[in-house]
Amino acid sequence: MRTGRTRPVFDAGPHRLRCDGRVVAPLAVAESARSRRRGLLGTSGVDGALWITRCPSVHMMGMRYPIDVAVLDRGGIVLLRATLPAPFGLTRPRLRAASTVEAAAGAMTAWGVEVGSRLEIERADPAPS
Repeated sequence: MRTGRTRPVFDAGPHRLRCDGRVVAPLAVAESARSRRRGLLGTSGVDGALWITRCPSVHMMGMRYPIDVAVLDRGGIVLLRATLPAPFGLTRPRLRAASTVEAAAGAMTAWGVEVGSRLEIERADPAPS
């Protein structure tokens, strides 16, 4: 008999996601190789967004819920926005793609993210010393 183990909801970090200059969501940034590989795997949902650096495409293998993705060029311009189904969705690598932002399915529409929008990371202030 399997025990029901609750998987945690991915809680975005201290940063903020900006869309065309407006703050739209809390944001975590995956910059290390380990955090980029892990992404949202092992979570039951996402609160906010995850910006994955050096990530021109994503796949849904191992995921249990659908997500919205925005594939970005180096300047943060959205090249592709899509909702990917679990567990078989994927994005193909795109010319000029540099990063990918992942969020709960429907979030990108609610935030007004479209192809051509500019997404930016608003970094949290460092702790005072």
